[in-house]
Amino acid sequence: MRTAWVFSSGGPRGFVHIGVIKGLAALGLQPDLVVGGSVGALAGTLCAAGLDAGRIEELALSVQPWDLLRLNLRGPEWLSGAGMAELVREALGGRGLQDLPVPMACVAVRLDDREVVAFTRGDAGLAVQASTAIVGGLAPVPIRGARYADPDLHLPLPVRLARRLGATRILAVDAAAHEDRAPPEAADYREADLRKRELTLPDARLADVLLHPDTGYWAGWTSAYRVRLIAAGEAAVHAQANALRQSHAGPRRMASR
Repeated sequence: MRTAWVFSSGGPRGFVHIGVIKGLAALGLQPDLVVGGSVGALAGTLCAAGLDAGRIEELALSVQPWDLLRLNLRGPEWLSGAGMAELVREALGGRGLQDLPVPMACVAVRLDDREVVAFTRGDAGLAVQASTAIVGGLAPVPIRGARYADPDLHLPLPVRLARRLGATRILAVDAAAHEDRAPPEAADYREADLRKRELTLPDARLADVLLHPDTGYWAGWTSAYRVRLIAAGEAAVHAQANALRQSHAGPRRMASR
């Protein structure tokens, strides 16, 4: 594996990943491996499956939260992300992760021992559901006797995992909030923002190119918000177009924000 694209967690801010994918497609760039956690696993799996960037954007603009959720009757959480699995299976035509044109790693945490794992084979929909199962919000996903959930509290930007999978050059896309631009009324979220940044920094430093698009601070689901974040992702790519072309073509190591 030479060049990997790594997509972070980020909830609704993950719409920025769609813009990054569009921008990279416009530059004619392709990865040898895609790694994603949480919403990054969803966007990354659609990308690794070879879906046209325009089609991925259509899905991002049309999907609603209730399309992704289902009632859960097996545990304390009221909801599961089973609708997410259904969306992915339909979009991929039922293909497994091992059948995608670009190798894909969906990152999740195994709740029993807090081990971060990468799903690279099997049911793509189930892998994405496991990776997006927000701890305390959505039901964890049982797979072969273990329970899996969103890796956001452990490895939100899985660059080190991509290195362990053999990537030698990495584009990392950080969809986390810019905590240094938080408005005064966001003070209650300050601790969580700083904790997320502490988790992200070790991986961000290991990326050859790092994109941290300007998403603003507050997240949402409105159409206007999605359009704005997709545009922000595209803008971040085009602002670093030369660095991205070089990182995909040559051996030089570089970092960019």
